[in-house]
Amino acid sequence: MGNFLVWVVWFVAAFACLGSAAAVVSFANPFYSALALIGNLGSLAVLYLLLSAEFVAAAQVLVYAGAVMVMFLFVIAYLGRHADAPWAGGPSWQALGAVAAAGALMVEIVVVVGLKASGRLAKAPDVGVAFGSPSEIGRVFLSDHLLAFEITSIVLLAAAVGGVVLGSQAHEDEPKPSSGSAAGTRAK
Repeated sequence: MGNFLVWVVWFVAAFACLGSAAAVVSFANPFYSALALIGNLGSLAVLYLLLSAEFVAAAQVLVYAGAVMVMFLFVIAYLGRHADAPWAGGPSWQALGAVAAAGALMVEIVVVVGLKASGRLAKAPDVGVAFGSPSEIGRVFLSDHLLAFEITSIVLLAAAVGGVVLGSQAHEDEPKPSSGSAAGTRAK
């Protein structure tokens, strides 16, 4: 019975992850996309819990679904109605890049499924007792992947600064209401 419950939770979390990922890219309103991304990150945390990586699941919820998504929501609120403006005017290089990335991901999935089906990935990797523990994650981040970890922090800082710059330009471009139009709306 316990194994059946694990499979049920896995299927629910997996379909919630896929559904919320589809919602992220299909919503026209960026605020709703950000909320769907929070759901996606939460369902990933459930999948991490099923893999016995409790620390990674807690970090997923606290860091990504919490702090990073709050920053995203602040940037979306700061940009206001101008948040959709970059997508106006049809497909751009960003849309083409997204299609190319999706195609590359699909090819990778097909290759991995093919390798698994042919038995080339039949040998399970050796997973130690410390896998997913805070000390092991800290060791990997601060030794093997320190450069990528620091580059990610710089990219996030650049994104925050870029959001502030875009927001300040969007507020400068807004037309200022004239005193005559405000008086005309009060008279009605």
